[in-house]
Amino acid sequence: MNNYENNAFFWQKIDTLVFSSRFVLTREKGTQHPEYKNLIYPVNYGHYVDVAAESDEGGIAVFKGSEPSSTVKAMIVAADILKKDLEVKLLVGCTAEETDLILRFLNQTDFQKTILVRRGYEMPAWALTD
Repeated sequence: MNNYENNAFFWQKIDTLVFSSRFVLTREKGTQHPEYKNLIYPVNYGHYVDVAAESDEGGIAVFKGSEPSSTVKAMIVAADILKKDLEVKLLVGCTAEETDLILRFLNQTDFQKTILVRRGYEMPAWALTD
């Protein structure tokens, strides 16, 4: 039994946020992390702005892969003990290989660990109406 339901309505709301927001690139693929010089961004990284969420950079964090798609295929939840924070990062247009590289990138240190939540299309029983 799953501990959560991968609800299609949830992902629909994520799509609405993405399509109604503007993407701002803050780190290009291959650039160094500003604080941790040994960390190299495996794909483009930025934020959706014009949203209420406020991260360190001001918006919803996004890893943007090489596929020409605006679909959020997954999200990462990161637990950061240095910041004493939880962060959500969306994966947009990422291939399976890019997703693996992103997970390796984010899990390199002992201070941050992540989980991946893949997009689902299931409808929970409670969401179905007559």
